Amino acid sequence: MTTEPKQQETDLFYLEAVRIPADTDDDFQYEEVDLEDDWSLSEGEEDFHATLSAIQQRSGDSDTALAAPKPDARPPNVPHADQPEAVDDFLRNYLLKKGMTDTLDCFQTEWDEMVQKGLGDTQAIGVVPEVYSQNQRLDSELKNAQRERDQYEVAASSAAETLVKLQKARDFYRMQHKRVLQEKNILIENMRKLKIQCASREPAIKQISERYQTVLKQKMLVSLERDKAVAQANSLQANVHSRGMREGGQSPKQDRGGGRQMKDSDETPYLSKHSKDSEFPVGTCPTNLLAHRRDKSMDASVLTKAKADSFRLSHTIKAHSQSISCLAPHPTKPAVASASDDQLWKLWGLPEGDVIATGEGHTDWLTGVSFHPDETKLGTTGGDGSLRIWDLTLGRLALTLQGHTGATWGCSFHSCGHFVATCSMDYTVMVWDLQSERCRSTLRGHSGSVNSVEFLSSSNTLLTSSADKTLLMWDARAAICAQTLYGHSSSCNHATFTPSGQVIASCDSQGIVMMWDVRNLVAPNVVVETGPKPSNQVAFNPSGRMLAVAGDDSSVRVIDLVTNQVACTLSHDDAVQSVVFDHKGEYLLSGASDGKIYVWS
Repeated sequence: MTTEPKQQETDLFYLEAVRIPADTDDDFQYEEVDLEDDWSLSEGEEDFHATLSAIQQRSGDSDTALAAPKPDARPPNVPHADQPEAVDDFLRNYLLKKGMTDTLDCFQTEWDEMVQKGLGDTQAIGVVPEVYSQNQRLDSELKNAQRERDQYEVAASSAAETLVKLQKARDFYRMQHKRVLQEKNILIENMRKLKIQCASREPAIKQISERYQTVLKQKMLVSLERDKAVAQANSLQANVHSRGMREGGQSPKQDRGGGRQMKDSDETPYLSKHSKDSEFPVGTCPTNLLAHRRDKSMDASVLTKAKADSFRLSHTIKAHSQSISCLAPHPTKPAVASASDDQLWKLWGLPEGDVIATGEGHTDWLTGVSFHPDETKLGTTGGDGSLRIWDLTLGRLALTLQGHTGATWGCSFHSCGHFVATCSMDYTVMVWDLQSERCRSTLRGHSGSVNSVEFLSSSNTLLTSSADKTLLMWDARAAICAQTLYGHSSSCNHATFTPSGQVIASCDSQGIVMMWDVRNLVAPNVVVETGPKPSNQVAFNPSGRMLAVAGDDSSVRVIDLVTNQVACTLSHDDAVQSVVFDHKGEYLLSGASDGKIYVWS
């Protein structure tokens, strides 16, 4: 059985596998080759030329063999023709290809028997014509081509489906893009029209604002005239009352009914409009409660040791999940209250930072927190425009007061504990009576948002700072403005008194800190620059020798009031919104926008 020769275009030799049966019938006389012949090459001399020379010498006719090739020898680089396949081999291959192994075994058995008996002449059988072999190869190639065609059809069908999907997606996004462009053009046109309308209405808005300011001033004047008229009526009523008592033979200050001795403080300039209304104290002397608190808080040994440049970070308290807006120290105990944008207020123990109490009730962010003078209540303000009073002993909400039309920024209690003042974005300050639970007076005088409010300790004097760049001092008892402080060139963010009440400190949105002498409020006597970023809050230590300034530049600056210079700068991770000293001045507490309380000792 023969196989097809393997050929390469550049080879000079051809390889053909031939099976030689053991009992061949040819008449060729094979010569036995002795491997130990003397003409064999020695080790180390095997190369092409040496081998060729040895063969030529051995044959004896090397010249003839090399000069003239045999007639049937194929020239080099001539393709070797395929030999035709014998019929018996063709049948074997066909049966094997079709898987007919039993038939193949029978055929092979009978064929071998015929050959052994000499009945089969292998030379006379012949070969299969080349056309059959070629048809088989073509059939195999056709089947392979059909299989590849089916694969290509499947791939083409999948690609066609993918193409249809991509075309649909393209058309959809193209329509979306056109719709977005149309909406964009519509919005641009609407914005252009709105800009034109705004520009056309600016004069009217300006005119309305001027009218509003004029009406507001007229309302203030009317309110002042009303207060004067009420005071005159009270004075006339008091005169009539005293005259009637004299005509009746009684002492001017003795009540007709029971003989109760009246005091000067009973002659108040207001007629009580509500049965539960409280009266403002007339004198300015400290009450026993305030004196007791001051004696406990101002420890001379602590105050003499405190230095402006000696503060170091003790630790931080992760108090809230959002920015801290305000801190308030407890009047007599090591504790601090915090208010945050997360609508919660919390009471913390110092210096460990343990949570003592938590309150929730505001519907918007918290802006301010303040302790009641009796230390059992807490007031909070927020963006919902309300003031809420919390009972710390019962742990619940005690009172809610609403009246502002804008967010309330802070609150401050009167030393007597019966009144609390709130400031708001609606340009007003309201004084509330905690006994009658109503607003006693609304103070109007600022032309911008009122950012802070504070009662002077043991006094009816009220201090406010506003976005209109001014500070106002009010007589809360008479509900009139007593003094206006000019000096800031930008919005005033906060103002406060020293514990003694002799100096006022204020800060603005340009980082300018001013200090005012209450005996001469014409102009500030000290100006310290901490900018250019805004200063959010200022706080005196209990001795009044240091001033802490909370800045939007992530720092707290401590000013030594002896030299009026910045003694040290305390760095934070975020903008500082509030800063306070504890009741003894041992700790400086700062609240930042990252929700942390920084404890400096």
